[in-house]
Amino acid sequence: MQLNTHLNINTSLCGKVTKLEKNYAEVLLHTTQQMAADMQDLVHGGFIFGAADYAAMSAVNDPYVVLGASCSKFIAPVKVGDAVLCKASVKSEKGKKRAVEVEAYVEDKLVFEGNFTTFILDTHVLSI
Repeated sequence: MQLNTHLNINTSLCGKVTKLEKNYAEVLLHTTQQMAADMQDLVHGGFIFGAADYAAMSAVNDPYVVLGASCSKFIAPVKVGDAVLCKASVKSEKGKKRAVEVEAYVEDKLVFEGNFTTFILDTHVLSI
């Protein structure tokens, strides 16, 4: 399957799609020193959220998908050097609306979970 969305994303900051199926995607984020929030190498949560968001968009896989809302939980800390695997599944579809569930893991440990509400637009959001 071919990726059809977010084609210009910086994969060093948001992760790389490693698995793509209909209504499912996995994104792998290799955390780096650039992502550190403090001197103890805690990774800023925004990078984890960004990878999860990218996974959700990839699971929907439409060129005009946008994020409408999200509810997320940071369950465990991530440190520089960790590889974070985000697994995204489309759970429901209603018209242009898609509900996507994302779980992120470091090895087998759950570190993040979120529910993302996305919308598929008729044209690019900046063209409206």
